[in-house]
This record gives sequence, C-alpha cells and structure tokens, in this order.
Amino acid sequence: MDEQFAEGSFLGLPDLGGDADILISPVPYELTTSYGQGTARGPAACIEASGQVELFDELLGEELPAGAVIRTVEPWDGEGDTLQEQLNGIGKYASKQYSNGGFPIFLGGEHGILPGILRGCPEKVSLIQIDAHADLRPSYAGTIYNHACAVYDASKNCNLVQVGIRSMDISEKEHMDYNKVFFADEIRYGGSWADQAMEVITDNVYITFDLDAFDPSIMPATGTPEPGGLHWYLVSNFLQRVFEERNVVGFDIVELAPIEGHKASQFLAAKLYYKMLSYKFV
Repeated sequence: MDEQFAEGSFLGLPDLGGDADILISPVPYELTTSYGQGTARGPAACIEASGQVELFDELLGEELPAGAVIRTVEPWDGEGDTLQEQLNGIGKYASKQYSNGGFPIFLGGEHGILPGILRGCPEKVSLIQIDAHADLRPSYAGTIYNHACAVYDASKNCNLVQVGIRSMDISEKEHMDYNKVFFADEIRYGGSWADQAMEVITDNVYITFDLDAFDPSIMPATGTPEPGGLHWYLVSNFLQRVFEERNVVGFDIVELAPIEGHKASQFLAAKLYYKMLSYKFV
C-alpha cells in the first residue's frame, strides 16, 4: 500500500474480510489545479481525520456501519504519461471498484478525476454536482481534461443537476440547463428549490461533491474558495432526501486541500463521507 495510506483505514475500522459492502477508494490526483494546491494530500488527510468521527449518528439514532463491511482499498496508482492516460487509468480503477460488488466512494484529489470515474460507472445516472463552480468549459488552459471542464462531458451525456453554483465564465452559459441549476443565491432564501431539484433527478444517482460548495467560513481548505456558499444542515438535509428518495450508486468528494495546523476542514470532509454513508446504510 502507498506509504501515506499505510496507517489506519476509513473511520478507523478494521477490515473484517470477505465481501465488502463499502469500498473507500482514494484518488490522490492533482495535475490541473489553477489556484490553491494540495488536493493530492486530501485523501490521506480525510482518512486520518475519519478516525475521530463517532460512529453513532445522533439524528438518525443509529450507528454506522450497521453490520456493513467497510474496506479501504489501495489508492489509484498514478500511472500515465499524459492527462488522458491518467484519466483512463482512473476509469479502470473506478471500474474495478464497481465490479467488486461493494458500494464505491471516491476520495479526491482534484475535481478533474470525475470524467474518469464516470467512465467506470456501469449505470445510466443523474449526476448531482454540488459545487461552487459550473465546471462546464469545453476546454481550459489548453486541455479538455482540466478540472474546470469536469462536468462538461457529463452535461452532454447524462442528466446533470447542479446545486450551489455561484461562479462561472460567460462561455459556460450555453452548456447550462437552467431548469436543472440551483444557484447558491436562490438556495439561501429557502423555498421550494429542493422540491424542484427532486423533480428533475431520475432514479439512479451519482453524486460529485466539490467541497468549495460550502462557504469558506466552514471550509477554507480548498483550492478555489468562493464566498456566499452553502452550510452544513442545508446540505446534509438535501443529501438525506436524495438518498431516501433515489438510488444512489456511488459518490465522490473532491478538492480538499489540507492546511497545516487546521484540522476542521479535513474533519468536515470525513464527517460528510460518514453522513452520506449513514444515509445509504443506516
């Protein structure tokens, strides 16, 4: 196992052997970040912080894993000489996790991992993107594989629903379906946005969660923080509803860029993974 992942496992739980119900899959990929750096260290920091998460969910009134076998698998190996080859490798890595039969979750890394992960997904899904940024550029900085292009391909090939958006280039407007975009500004006023979102989300769902969706007051450790973001209970309530009313087939959380001496952000990321798994398995 890669040295940085040699210590511990997700939630500090031992591997009980046999078939895994949940596969924790680290993808420490960081090749196209354009502002803050450090997302390659995000998976290891999140795993380390997860050992401090209590397994009892005070709101659900039950304890994860509720009998589920959780396995922290070998991280993506980082092989590939070009961005395309690296993303192809991530696609093969994701396919392997899906074929293993457990519920796959992916720990990024930058958001540029998403196209590779979606290639490995065997289901036709609604992609719920929770994010500050639209990420709908056809290309950026001379490549179609940049993190700013993370959901462009998905916007053409699956049912993309965007939540929390508050930063975009004018060129991205033509690729955006405004009936399926829920901007942070409208979300802050409450109302029926969540009902409207559920109306356009189909049965099978994959969730990609960029941590800059959160307001930087609670999540500063990300490469591209944006003011005016989402807060914990609004996000967790929406996610709980998605898990209860739809079939979530997998998810990722990306863009954790740990800050030296600051534990709160990586703990928030670990707690978010825990919450989403609780909604799926408790």
